Amino acid sequence: MYYHQYPQPHYYPKGSYLPVYPAYYGPNPSFRPYPEVDPTVFTESAVKMQSLMKEASQILQKLSESKEFASSVMNAAQEGKMEKVEELLKSTGIHSKMEINYTPDGINLKLSSAPGETDCCHLTIALRWKV
Repeated sequence: MYYHQYPQPHYYPKGSYLPVYPAYYGPNPSFRPYPEVDPTVFTESAVKMQSLMKEASQILQKLSESKEFASSVMNAAQEGKMEKVEELLKSTGIHSKMEINYTPDGINLKLSSAPGETDCCHLTIALRWKV
C-alpha cells in the first residue's frame, strides 16, 4: 500500500503513472503584500464630486421647474447650436467643465472638475426627451 504525507485523500487521474503527488505552492500562494494607502487624493475627489453634484442639481432643478428653459435647451440641441446649449446650461450658475452630446432621444452632460483643477472626477447626466 502506498502512503503519502498529506492527510487528505488523493485520487489519481485515470491513466496516470504512480506516484502522483499533489502540487505544492509554498506557504500561501495568494499572499501578496499591498502598499500602504493614502486617502488624501480619494477624499479630495469626494469633496470635488460633491460640488459637481450640487451643480448637476442646479441644472436639473432649472430644467424641471421651467418648461421654457427646457424647450430652449431642446431646440438649441436639435438645431446643433452647441454653444447656445452650453450658454443656457451655464446660466444656471455652474462653473465646471462640461461636455455636451445629444441624440434624437435625449442629451448627455458630462461635468468635470473646473478648469485649472486636477482632473479627478466626472459626473455624467443622461436625460431623455423622446419616448
